[in-house]
Amino acid sequence: MKSKSAEAANTTNQSSLAIRGGAPAVKSDPGDNFTWPIITREDENAALDVIRRGAMSDIDVTLKFEEEFARWQGCTYALGYNNGTGAVQAAMFSIKIGAGDEVICPSLNFWASVIQCYSLGATPVFAEVDPYTLCLDPKDIEHRITGDTKAIVVNHNYGHPADMDAIIAIAERRHLKVLEDVSHAHGALYKGRKVGSFGDVAAASMMSKKSLATGEAGMLWTEDREIYDRAIAWGHYNLFSPDIETADLKKFFGIPLGGVKGRTHQVSSAMGRVQLKHYDKRTEEIQKAINYFWDLLDGVPGIKPHRTSKDSGNTMGGWYWPRGHYRSEELEGLSLSAFANAVNAEGAICDPGCNLPLHLHPVFSEADIYGHGKPTRNAHTSRVIDQPPGSLPVSEGIGEKVFGVPRFNYFKKDFIEEYAAAYRKVANNYRELLAGDKGNPGYLTRWDIPKPTTWSA
Repeated sequence: MKSKSAEAANTTNQSSLAIRGGAPAVKSDPGDNFTWPIITREDENAALDVIRRGAMSDIDVTLKFEEEFARWQGCTYALGYNNGTGAVQAAMFSIKIGAGDEVICPSLNFWASVIQCYSLGATPVFAEVDPYTLCLDPKDIEHRITGDTKAIVVNHNYGHPADMDAIIAIAERRHLKVLEDVSHAHGALYKGRKVGSFGDVAAASMMSKKSLATGEAGMLWTEDREIYDRAIAWGHYNLFSPDIETADLKKFFGIPLGGVKGRTHQVSSAMGRVQLKHYDKRTEEIQKAINYFWDLLDGVPGIKPHRTSKDSGNTMGGWYWPRGHYRSEELEGLSLSAFANAVNAEGAICDPGCNLPLHLHPVFSEADIYGHGKPTRNAHTSRVIDQPPGSLPVSEGIGEKVFGVPRFNYFKKDFIEEYAAAYRKVANNYRELLAGDKGNPGYLTRWDIPKPTTWSA
């Protein structure tokens, strides 16, 4: 039997679009549906305990958080960082990325997954993404490998697991290290196994809007003791003791090799322990809610979910920054911008586009950051690496083919049905928008994409 909201949704499909003066499909107040992270008295008390003890820069709570995270992730070693950027940088150092090395990574990515290699004298080589998963495309890796290639950085983009079987096979065959950036996909499964457990080392951000949110922190984890020791030596001087197991690091005891202090602030560690305790239960509800939203839209022209298939053994974890695929050819070429504006007018959230591919940003083509007299990207390379516009067509064109949807943090059935009704209504009445369609503006492929004020990524 259909709910009242579902019945109303079918009626709404036949009414005029709100952008043309009709009644909006979404009538309910979102309330706390989009509030994240979920902060309770338990989080507050944990943070206050650290503050009242004056233990903000100590390590006792952080050591407990690392232990609990490692147990949850199913790994041997975990090391807390002040942010995900620092964790990725330490991970790069830990697998011996250095001067002259090349690192293959997807261009459709966030800068904090790769730009840190500049500080180590290495350079990124950008590759394409799979147009459905939006993750690194294994078919575009091998031809980019040279004698200078040291590692592959893999992102589980927007929560979708990358094709780790294919990527690991290439890495093993070509003797390359693999660094997994799990910042979008805490707890996501690839064939029944948590992402971050396939490569040599993994790292993740835990900033306030990430699925596993601690306020501001990061984590590095690995099964390899030498990698763990090197990460400690890079920026964790308060753990850098004579007991470190890697022999060639012992003589440097006392001073961090990276000249940085990377340890997590203990207020974040305290919050992280509480958030981790409730994480699986909360993300189970998130997955139920967003899957229900997409199930309601099954068969609606022009829009497809960005999610794992139900029989794959894969999941989207906490579903950070969820996306949808837009198929303009199914709506007579209607631009994504026009579609999104109409959905937003219905009271729902549709965030068109995605971040600019990194290879198009001048930091990766022109910037001389350290005064080498040439672009930093080629300061240490044995060849000139240049990836101009047109070199990665999938990544460059994806901005007009994807859009953001809200992450429903609670399974509130009627509210989700209203949101689905808004998308269905616009898709079913798209012809009302064709005459006034001005196409997609430049912001769909800009770095600083405007976000609706009701939705923060």
